[in-house]
Amino acid sequence: MGRIQRALELTRDILGIPGDFRLALLPGGGDTGAFEAALWSLVGTKGVPVQALVWEAFGQGWYDDLTTQLKVEEVELVSAPYGELPDLSQVSAGENDVCFVYNGTTSGVCLPDDGAPWIPPSGAGKGRGLTLCDATSACFCMPLPWEKLDVTTFSWQKALGGEGAHGILVLSPRALARLEENGRSGLLAARGIPKLLRLAPDPSTGTVPEGLWTGSTINTPSMLCVEDYLDALQWAQEKGGLPALIARSRANLEAVEAFVAKKPWLSFLASNPRTRSSTSICLRIEGLEEAGSTARGGGSQVRHRLKEMAALMEREGVAYDIASYREAPPGLRIWGGPTVETEDIRRLLPWIEWAYDRVKTTSG
Repeated sequence: MGRIQRALELTRDILGIPGDFRLALLPGGGDTGAFEAALWSLVGTKGVPVQALVWEAFGQGWYDDLTTQLKVEEVELVSAPYGELPDLSQVSAGENDVCFVYNGTTSGVCLPDDGAPWIPPSGAGKGRGLTLCDATSACFCMPLPWEKLDVTTFSWQKALGGEGAHGILVLSPRALARLEENGRSGLLAARGIPKLLRLAPDPSTGTVPEGLWTGSTINTPSMLCVEDYLDALQWAQEKGGLPALIARSRANLEAVEAFVAKKPWLSFLASNPRTRSSTSICLRIEGLEEAGSTARGGGSQVRHRLKEMAALMEREGVAYDIASYREAPPGLRIWGGPTVETEDIRRLLPWIEWAYDRVKTTSG
């Protein structure tokens, strides 16, 4: 318990999370489990509509959960195609609950570093709505406007390269008040929340045991994973804390940008540099439609060629799992988080060109 508490304290210090926010370790589901726990316990309050912002696969998954699993009555979809952000002027944060990913892991599109002006500040005059943010590939890599995020979840698996299956949940005082409100109203009891997602053991009150915020857990975590996380947090401190981590990730993106600028057949899925992710760097590749693949159809042909490129690089031991996410447009995806050395990114990039030339040559 003491080691978990230490990990939570270091997390707060490094990320700059406000002192009145609460942090908990939720084992058994990683970021997915942490965000599911938040959805099941907090969303669906009577009189508070929900807006789901969707511009990639994981945001779509949260929208699907809201509508098909939780069956929340008032859910508005605010969406954009891969490579773009939705029109944030349509969002009524403060009045509505707003569910969104901060960084689109499968699209390479993130919210711009502008302090989220579309979210009103906390305090007097703010409505009943909460902001629920899946920040799993943004934490430790991008500056987050904590004062505007009521619920934030992430897994250290992504940015700090640790083992998966454990998630961190961060709740603002407003989110804690909502939890108790949902307990008093009977929503938690009516929902029948599974134990693994149950933040409040007594659904009639919505009160969270104090121990959850000081190192106790819903079920038994892997202490080996916790020690691995503590080691990663110490590494982060030694590198210079959050500013240094952000700079390392930005340097990785800049290395890719410099390479892409010289290659007419390469472009970013996120065309707007302000919304271009520095962690999940998603690339489009042109010129593979004429490659003579045995796959049928333009899209399937390109995807087939890209799989060949990824396989070539994997066989050479220079890149693994570099193909785009299965539901995303065909392309390549490079992880540029702070644990990746920029020099290794630079070493990888010529291999992409090598694989591209090989695929075009052998299939022409």
